[in-house]
Amino acid sequence: MEHPNTFYKNQLEKHQLAVKAFNKKLLGMSSLRLLVFLGVVAGIYVTFNLWQVAVAIGIIGISLFIFLLSKYTDTKRLRDVSKALVALNEEEIKIAAGDFHHRESGEAFINPLHYYSLDIDLFGRGSFFQFINRTGINEGTEKLAESLTANQIENIPLKQNAIKELSGKPEWRQQFSAVATLIEAETPALKIIEWLTSHKSFLPKIMSWFPKVFSVASLVMIALGMFKIIDLGFIGYWLILGLLITGLYLKKINVLAANTDKVRDTFRQYALLLNQIESESFSSELLKNKQAHIQQEQKKASEIFSQFSKYLDALDNRNNLISAIFGNGFFLSDLKNAYRIEQWISQYKTTVANWFEVVSFFDAYNTLGNYAFNHPDYVFPEIVENSTVIEAVDLGHPLLDKNKRVDSNLDIHNQEFFIVTGANMAGKSTFLRTVSLHIVMANAGLPVCAKSSKYAPVKLITSMRTSDSLTDDSSYFFSELTRLKFIVDEISKEPYFIILDEILKGTNSTDKAIGSRKFVEKLVASNATGIIATHDLSLCEISKELPDVKNHFFDAQIVNDELFFDYKFKDGICQNMNASFLLKKMAII
Repeated sequence: MEHPNTFYKNQLEKHQLAVKAFNKKLLGMSSLRLLVFLGVVAGIYVTFNLWQVAVAIGIIGISLFIFLLSKYTDTKRLRDVSKALVALNEEEIKIAAGDFHHRESGEAFINPLHYYSLDIDLFGRGSFFQFINRTGINEGTEKLAESLTANQIENIPLKQNAIKELSGKPEWRQQFSAVATLIEAETPALKIIEWLTSHKSFLPKIMSWFPKVFSVASLVMIALGMFKIIDLGFIGYWLILGLLITGLYLKKINVLAANTDKVRDTFRQYALLLNQIESESFSSELLKNKQAHIQQEQKKASEIFSQFSKYLDALDNRNNLISAIFGNGFFLSDLKNAYRIEQWISQYKTTVANWFEVVSFFDAYNTLGNYAFNHPDYVFPEIVENSTVIEAVDLGHPLLDKNKRVDSNLDIHNQEFFIVTGANMAGKSTFLRTVSLHIVMANAGLPVCAKSSKYAPVKLITSMRTSDSLTDDSSYFFSELTRLKFIVDEISKEPYFIILDEILKGTNSTDKAIGSRKFVEKLVASNATGIIATHDLSLCEISKELPDVKNHFFDAQIVNDELFFDYKFKDGICQNMNASFLLKKMAII
């Protein structure tokens, strides 16, 4: 299989050439439009005295000009997609080189009350989310964050299969992402759904045919006036009549137009993305089920959205003064367009939410598939149903440079509890986050950073970072106790994999040692599974009394008066600490 970086470089070159070709084509089309315009002006000037010929030239010229403008717009959209694809591949190459800290960090998704989102660098600058996120719409970004924080252990093989399939469709994924970045949607999908479901129709059913009849009558009036069968002044009165009829509903149409103006771009964007989903063939069960949700109507969902987008664009033409006066005076265009919009809302308002959800799902899973594609050396955990919780070979942290990263083997079974000791900076906290990310990634269906992995799905709960709160008037120690109470309450309801890092830091060392020991004993008595990292070597004594408790450590050695770390996860209790050495080395003491 082609290496990801090779793929991105080839795609970059391909789309750069496409952009140049489109630019050349657009220049030619602009020149042709100018020639048509000049030709029409010259033709009308020459045949000015033969008004029938001049009108015919004008009509033909305008029709040709509009046709060329439409072709130009279509070509420009294709050029813009190619430009977006150039940007996407340039960005992938940068991210692969470690340059991703400028991207959206997802900090808004950090929740201190969540099971783990504060503790494991899942969100924020330099986070896992910032590294993997490729979503193009806000709802997709939220769906991605939701998939990483859901803490759900159901249907993992279904998720894995969907991600594997999308991983194998890199060009489709890039096309989807490129289309998603073309339009800045002003209004969130949730707000649109609220507006659609709460909208109350105000136009009577007569408007289904009355504007058409009035338009035909207007054309007849204009024709009769042109051939001087009726007085031209009568056409003016007819224009005023049309404006008066429109004026009866003007206030409510203005409110409708104000709302539709905010959603036009969103529907245009979603129509394009729905078309991308409809046009692709999927084999995995999860993707097929999602695709089926937008194929339940007689027409394609993308066509339905596209039609609504055209209705919205038509109503938006009322902002043109000439269109507003003559369109409403002769053709009741506001009434016609508003009625179409209301009928669409009435028919599809309950279905739109499902279609929005499908698009946001594919946007989020596009990111997950992209991650799997970018890491062909990672493995999808083998889901097992035995005493093993995690049995991983060469498990590493996915954000560390693979050329410098030191991987570890981990074999932890149900109801086992590991106590991990080690010197400062020896790798304890990184290891805890590595294990945490393994669980989060595996539960989301992602491949993990390991040579192999067997995994019995389990929910994660952590206590690694706690802060005091001036707003809540709570001390650091009280915040930490509150977190530990939360863990105890949750594990009493269902099993969790518990990860703790140096608990009870907010009290004195003696009190901390006694409290930590009692807390770990309580967890073990509750048949809990997990890992705790600590500097307190006395905590390791628990293993002598409780066979389910195992001691492990990360070592530090002083070689030639320099501190050396091997970052290896080892069995036993750490014997070397480095705080005093570092204080002396840095001339602090």
